[in-house]
Amino acid sequence: MKILITGGSGFVGSNIGIYLKKNLKKAKISSLDNLTRKGSSLNLKRLKKYKIKNYKIDIDSFHKVNSLPKFDMIIDCCAEPAIEASRKDPNRVFNTNLIGTFNILKKCLKDNANLIFLSSSRVYSIDELRKLTKSLNIKKPIKVSKTIDENFRTFEPSSLYGFTKLASEKLIKEIFFKTNLYYIINRFGVIAGPWQFGKQDQGFIPLWVAKHYFKKKLSYIGFGGHGNQVRDVIHIDDVCNIIHTQIKKINQINNETFNIGGGLKSYVSLKTLTSKCENLTKNKIKIKKISKTSIFDIPYYITNNNKIQKFYNWKPKKNLDIILKDIFKWLTKNKELKKYFK
Repeated sequence: MKILITGGSGFVGSNIGIYLKKNLKKAKISSLDNLTRKGSSLNLKRLKKYKIKNYKIDIDSFHKVNSLPKFDMIIDCCAEPAIEASRKDPNRVFNTNLIGTFNILKKCLKDNANLIFLSSSRVYSIDELRKLTKSLNIKKPIKVSKTIDENFRTFEPSSLYGFTKLASEKLIKEIFFKTNLYYIINRFGVIAGPWQFGKQDQGFIPLWVAKHYFKKKLSYIGFGGHGNQVRDVIHIDDVCNIIHTQIKKINQINNETFNIGGGLKSYVSLKTLTSKCENLTKNKIKIKKISKTSIFDIPYYITNNNKIQKFYNWKPKKNLDIILKDIFKWLTKNKELKKYFK
């Protein structure tokens, strides 16, 4: 089997590529990545170690995508995920996330290749998610009970990024309709683990650990600046495991959409995350409070994994504490990475 991973030198793509290389001995794994994102050059070295070839091209160029060799399976991880980029550079977000996916779909048709598409929890309505808390000034810890399943409202996605992911999902279903090809759509929440170079609006888990370890400043941003907003978190190893499982079972389970995340067994507020990072690193840092809430931000999101568990008899194995320990161990072994966490 020949597998192409778009965004293959990114955090998620590179980890999936290496995992599949280790576990699918007869498969040939390739990467497509233009190597513009932070940390991609470091991930490229990791790919080379495992003899995974990277095609350095822009995914929004159909001519270049179409000129690639034939593949049996494409795993589409390529995206511009930073929510604030939706405002600053909407053209790049649209071209990468939507035009790029459209080009990959045409490549699938040409190659007769199946597709696993990495979508996002950001397809869900920000207005509906904000109704899950009584106020946007969250002074007290949120009582966690509600989980988000695949039937949650997807109208009015919470950013241009969310819109492009939802539009891509619809494109996939439309283009694959009445073909003999299979697709899987995975809506992931927060993914975290080693080799993730986090920012405030994307990859906040490694950012929090790194800022504590390297003794740098952080901020509680939005919802009153109290740090009580909540997310569930899934380990990158669990992401790789379910992708591997889906590849093996693509002929039996296909043309489905799944929510995948840490769920009720692996969630955290920023305030609790701070406490855990202090205990882990033995460092206490100054955290600024910024009360103003971004129009893109949501106070609460926890994945309902019931469907993915039912279809694959699968559930995440590594909880939040394991995620934090793995990130901390990675940082202590690679102190030179300090410059990536500004």
